[in-house]
Amino acid sequence: MEALIIIIFIIGYLAITLEHPLRIDKAVSAILLGVVCWSVFALFSENHHHTEEQLTELLPEIMNILFFLLGAMTIVELIDIHEGFGVITNFITTGNKRKLLFTTSILAFFLSAVLDNLTTAIVMASLLRKLIANKEDRLVFASMIVIAANAGGAWSPIGDVTTTMLWIGNRISAFNIIEDLFFPSLICLIVPLFFQMFLLKGSYEAREIKTTFKTIDFERNLILWLGIGCLVFVPIFKTITHLPPFMGMFLGVGIMWLATELLHRGKHHDEKHQFSTIHALSRIDSASILFFFGILAAVGCLGAIGVLEHAAIFLSNTVGNLDLIIFLIGILSSVVDNVPLVAAVMKMYSLEQFSTDHTIWIFLAYCAGTGGSMLIIGSAAGVAIMGIEKIEFFWYVRKISFLAFIGYVAGALTYLGILALQGSI
Repeated sequence: MEALIIIIFIIGYLAITLEHPLRIDKAVSAILLGVVCWSVFALFSENHHHTEEQLTELLPEIMNILFFLLGAMTIVELIDIHEGFGVITNFITTGNKRKLLFTTSILAFFLSAVLDNLTTAIVMASLLRKLIANKEDRLVFASMIVIAANAGGAWSPIGDVTTTMLWIGNRISAFNIIEDLFFPSLICLIVPLFFQMFLLKGSYEAREIKTTFKTIDFERNLILWLGIGCLVFVPIFKTITHLPPFMGMFLGVGIMWLATELLHRGKHHDEKHQFSTIHALSRIDSASILFFFGILAAVGCLGAIGVLEHAAIFLSNTVGNLDLIIFLIGILSSVVDNVPLVAAVMKMYSLEQFSTDHTIWIFLAYCAGTGGSMLIIGSAAGVAIMGIEKIEFFWYVRKISFLAFIGYVAGALTYLGILALQGSI
């Protein structure tokens, strides 16, 4: 049975990885993978009641993550339909290439920590298309946005799906991840950023920006800052109430829903609907939520049959050093989706072995969050930019991968160096 489930998992995983050549949405492969793995487990199990109990125990963990993502996506969509991101992007006025690269990268770094790396990549890519006419220049800027967004998401509990998984799973706490990873994540961006700035010269050929808004300044500003406030408040809410993070996120959704109802209550029904929470919910990427369900269910099945425990023992016996194992997992995340990798590590090593905020979990958040920048297909932000700007895989490998790698290594060494200094004091 174990061998059959592993084979099914490998086939399903390949289908997810080869989403674009196969032209089959990865959500389809993930859902089938999760359900088929558990079905095979149930069919071959001698104790069906125990199998059902294992699945039942797994579901709250999965639902916590899915509800959290649903709430976060709703708030982001509400900001977007109110054109709130225009408030941020309108601040950028410089025509110097180096200054623009620095400004957009730093903005993406901090924006990603609040919104998440995928949303930030899409927002910043849209901005670059308005600002920069030259295709080659825009590709360089967009590629740096990938590195910046992934680095920014790694130090925030809500900045990357994998970091959110670790936070919801009680592997890390919100304030410790910020304190421990902010500087290493910043180094991960600064090193490639300064290399790239050194290569750039002159000013860019600007497009003529014609921005027409459907909303007024007050509406854009109110929804943007209220939405960001609701997102930032989620870790505080969890600290105060000790309730699951999705409750804090749903509190934010409720506040945003009420605010938009009051804000547009005097408008005609059709005009009111386009700014409503109901409309925002219809725009959510539901396929991504189903993808996460399938992946987490499949990895949970591998944990239930003991495969991940055996994998942990194998890695400990062959590689030995935990820091090196996590470092290699980060590199692997540039090829393989980081969500199942992190889910697998969480099942391989329990909280009994490594308590909340142990260095293994903090380092995993960094490596899984930033390692994907080494290839354009290695992160959700990279895939989004790849689709928007039609970046070729091998162009990214030639121009960006090495810069992303040295940034990844520099950030990792910074984190390990800080740990060593703290241990010697």
